[in-house]
Parts: sequence; structure tokens; C-alpha cells
Amino acid sequence: MNALHTLPDRALGLANAVGDGLKHALPAADKWLQTGAKLGALKGGARVATTMVRRHPFVAVATVAGVGLLWYAARRKAREAEANAPIEGTARRVEAKKSARKQRSTARSRDDGGSDQA
Repeated sequence: MNALHTLPDRALGLANAVGDGLKHALPAADKWLQTGAKLGALKGGARVATTMVRRHPFVAVATVAGVGLLWYAARRKAREAEANAPIEGTARRVEAKKSARKQRSTARSRDDGGSDQA
């Protein structure tokens, strides 16, 4: 009877040892579990969606039309934002300098040497 009482303890210890070995041997096992859970949720969601479309086809059509309108509005808004976006480029500031003033002669002084003779 003593051997029968220790059998579950030994089985539990063996299961823990195998589990610890798998943890160290396969660190990506968590990712596999997450992927499996996601695939299961996707399968269940697809089943629910199929049932809903069969029972309420007009709701499904309205949902698809609404999604299409939202997509179109978002696309149009993105195009407008792109059209109104500032032009990308570089700029360089040029400082204004005062130019040296040259003496200008008047038209009268050039024509007749500055005299008022006619």
C-alpha cells in the first residue's frame, strides 16, 4: 500500500521535471501558445460572423457599406492633407547689406554742362 500512496507524488514530480525541461528547451513555447489562442479566437469569431450574416444579411451589407464610406473619407482627408502640406526643402537666410551710394549726375548737368543758356 505504501507504493500506491507514493505513486501520485512521483508522477507529479516527473510532470514538473518534464515541464521545467520544456521551459528551458523551448523558450518560444509561450509564443506558440499565444499564436494558438489567436487562431482559436479567429476561428470562433469567423463562425459567429458567418452565423450573423446568414441570419441578418442586411446588417452585414450596411456594415460593409459603412466601413467603405469611412475608408473613403479617411483616404480623401489624407489626400487633402498631402495637398496642403508645406513644401519640403531647405532655406538659407541672406542678410541685406547697404550698397555704396554712387554720385549720380542730373540730366541737365550732362546736357549743357550745367548752364542755363539756350
